[in-house]
Amino acid sequence: MSNSIYASIARQAGLMQEMQVVANNLANASTTGYKTDRAIFAEYLVSTGPQSDSLSMGGLAGHSFKFEQGALRTTGGQFDFAIQGDGFFAINTPQGPRLTRAGHFQLSAAGNLIDAQGNNVLGSGGNPITIPPEATQVSVGSDGSVSYNGQLVDRIGVFLPQGEMLRDSNTLFSAPEGYAAVDTAGIVQGALESSNVSPVLEVARMIEVQRAYEAGQSLLEREDQRITQLINAVRER
Repeated sequence: MSNSIYASIARQAGLMQEMQVVANNLANASTTGYKTDRAIFAEYLVSTGPQSDSLSMGGLAGHSFKFEQGALRTTGGQFDFAIQGDGFFAINTPQGPRLTRAGHFQLSAAGNLIDAQGNNVLGSGGNPITIPPEATQVSVGSDGSVSYNGQLVDRIGVFLPQGEMLRDSNTLFSAPEGYAAVDTAGIVQGALESSNVSPVLEVARMIEVQRAYEAGQSLLEREDQRITQLINAVRER
């Protein structure tokens, strides 16, 4: 197989991976707390033999996320929360604590504040938040303080990662280097943060990637025809 085919196939694989990222962004354009994903590619060298030059290839090196705040929409839900500013809610999952901007919570039968998957929402001290059963109307202040009838129950934590974050699912991120509580962000009760995906930009990017993929496919077909013609010419000698 010629070097041009190797390089073209690597390019096509990269474009397919980028198309998957763009498609996932579009699919989550209305997902609460979703953050836009971008594929990052890097160059690497492949040896083509002891007497030949190396071949430059490209491949997916990682992902970059846009953490700009999405628009806040009012829901009126007692346990719907949005963060105004930087920071994340912390969720205690079976895989360990995860960070999220999706604040659509509810109460468990035991009175714990949980997410849609039943994972506990963590307070500023890293503990689950438990609301007494007699609390019928719960209010949450901008600092995350949870209270009812003027009595302070706990405080919803807002955290910032200490380093790079990795996406676990559409709205959950892990922080391998840890995270710490912050006081700078405000919590809005009765509101949720919308996805920060721009459908117009994602559709434009999808068209661009699709055209690049089609151009690469055409190049592969022409290269295949060239090699076939060369083989046929050699056979006819």
